[in-house]
Amino acid sequence: MKTLILALLLTSVATMASTTQTKVIYGDDNREDVINSTNAMYVELSESTAGMISKYSLSSNGDGTSRIIGSTLSSRGICKSERFSEQLSVANCSGFLVGENLLVTAGHCIKTASDCSKYQWVFDYKVEQDGQKDITVNDSSIYSCKNIVNTVLSRTDMNDFAIIELDRNVTGRRVLDYRRSGRITVGESLVVIGHPSGLPTKIADGANVKSLSSKYFSANLDTYGGNSGSAVFNANSGLIEGILVRGATDYVYDRAQGCTVSNVLGQNDGNGEDVTYITNIPELK
Repeated sequence: MKTLILALLLTSVATMASTTQTKVIYGDDNREDVINSTNAMYVELSESTAGMISKYSLSSNGDGTSRIIGSTLSSRGICKSERFSEQLSVANCSGFLVGENLLVTAGHCIKTASDCSKYQWVFDYKVEQDGQKDITVNDSSIYSCKNIVNTVLSRTDMNDFAIIELDRNVTGRRVLDYRRSGRITVGESLVVIGHPSGLPTKIADGANVKSLSSKYFSANLDTYGGNSGSAVFNANSGLIEGILVRGATDYVYDRAQGCTVSNVLGQNDGNGEDVTYITNIPELK
């Protein structure tokens, strides 16, 4: 599971099959802030991505905006030499817009009515300039979970998704296109957009499908805790192929620096990250 655990960021949740997948960065680190992307399609897709953020991490400014508050990666023991170490790290999961008031995320992110009520879904949680530390968003970009339409988290077949109803229609953002039938094939190019390690929105391309299973496919995506629920797109068409749901060790201890750094593998090493097929969601047929 790729959920960000705020109290302990050094490792992410082990897979539901009780096997450990070593992963995170495959080859080069392809994550980049939205402002640094030169791909107009990816930037537009990112506008329909939201972070699942605790209500306690949002502080109203009283002027129609709210400040996002919380810790940085470096304050949690991540080496300052790590990319984005001084950015905020507050999103527990990611999600994406598939209807005027419908959002998809991972099933392990939203399981109960309590999960629905204690988090907000925040669009535009991103940096606007290099080196930015404080982030303020318009209150119109903040939504609540009104109802869980469907949530599935299966230990048997590893199916993992949720679709929720937001408290109001989302305006000014594209309802994303998604695959309705068939399946992606091995080797196809992918891009993932979400909140790795709870960070402001990151776009990560340069990935490919490695293998196909009955309920999910695996790919060499550069993802971390907090990416759970991220949309995984066909990099060429922009069509959603699936939902990022699982991974394992995000960071490893660096004795020389006395802190933790990203776990890095070769581009084609490891089993890859698991992505639930978007076609598994019956409400989206």
